Amino acid sequence: MDLLIKNGMILTMNAELQIIEKGAVRVRDGIIMSVGKDAADCSHDAQTREIDAQGGIIMPGLINSHTHAAMTLFRGLADDLPLMEWLNDHIFPAESRITADMVYRGTLLACAEMLLSGTTCFCDMYLFEEEVARAAAQVGMRAVVGEVLYDFPSPCYGPLDKGFEYVSTMMEKWKNHPLITVAVEPHSTYTCAPELLKRAADMARTQQVPLVIHVAETRTEVKLIEEKYGKTPVKFLADLGILGPNVVACHSVHLTPEERALYRQFDVKVAHCPESNMKLASGVAPVPEFLAEGICVALGTDGCASNNDLDLFLEMDSAAKLHKVFSMNPEAVDATTAVQMATINGAKTLGLEGIIGSLEPRKRADIIVVDTRSPHMVPMYNPYSQIVYAAKGSDVITSIVDGKVLMDNRNLTTLNVDRVMDDVLAIAKDIAAGDAA
Repeated sequence: MDLLIKNGMILTMNAELQIIEKGAVRVRDGIIMSVGKDAADCSHDAQTREIDAQGGIIMPGLINSHTHAAMTLFRGLADDLPLMEWLNDHIFPAESRITADMVYRGTLLACAEMLLSGTTCFCDMYLFEEEVARAAAQVGMRAVVGEVLYDFPSPCYGPLDKGFEYVSTMMEKWKNHPLITVAVEPHSTYTCAPELLKRAADMARTQQVPLVIHVAETRTEVKLIEEKYGKTPVKFLADLGILGPNVVACHSVHLTPEERALYRQFDVKVAHCPESNMKLASGVAPVPEFLAEGICVALGTDGCASNNDLDLFLEMDSAAKLHKVFSMNPEAVDATTAVQMATINGAKTLGLEGIIGSLEPRKRADIIVVDTRSPHMVPMYNPYSQIVYAAKGSDVITSIVDGKVLMDNRNLTTLNVDRVMDDVLAIAKDIAAGDAA
């Protein structure tokens, strides 16, 4: 059925940042046909479903550029710890017992949380990623997925060679899927040998897909790489020939000006996760400098074990405020920029800007509607300010992916959310027992 989303203020997020008052978006076969004034777009027939935005904001679905969806299973398991202690003493041991079914059910919970807070596309790095792809496709979400690769054996694929086989098999299976993209995702410089990194980069370039990797997240990581290779993580990757426009460098907290210049030279994209970086005390990424130097910065939540939510509205608010206070400059990351980071910049980062990230004719219809008839949303002078500093994920009333309504008036249409939560609660009992042991 065709869609007509009408009676709202449209934030197009196009190159001109066009805002259309009392606008409408027409969708046919999952494609945006027109974006304009209500009067020009409201002619319809019996095959068109109308969605009344009731004066709210119509905007592109949000894009989570870096997360570990199934880590909803570990939400609150180990908090208030440094990254390495958190990983080595709690998360890696818990993950050693994880199964494909657990990842599938944890991802369903993540999809529910993301759709309910306006995220329509996410980039995932985790174990048993075939199950992440299956869950996202079943729900109808758009996803870039990649099995995490590292030097030590994985609970999913075992030895590393099997890991590359696993990724290759996923690529073949999902290559023509309208919603799923399979990326190549080595974990980090400190868990991946140079040979692994080069093989991963070659695979990503050959397949023309993103290469997603954690980079310079903590000072400890930087020190480890400097001691081992005599150079910083970014210089290490550059000298290996890894850097390129398909690279998504997650976190990128501790970079020198020379390293930022390498990002600019090779058109590396940054997935910025401010709340995770704050919670783990990893540091503050030089986002204002990235932006001033023309480096594309997107927003991610990281996983629920280190955030502990998947709400990109909170992430936009945190990103804008963190860089103001850290730089003592109230103009450091303004509201418009924060919204760009969660929409069109996310699409550019994942190589999807040709199909999503803005509301324009011929793009796929990934759209959300934000309710503005709540006390905390009244009055509204600037919609970007309202989205970043006032709105919450719970203000999203409609989420549409590829022209399909996945949330209607706060009700998920492709998930039984109570059953999903009950499944994860049962799994959590076993995880808690194992962590206590």
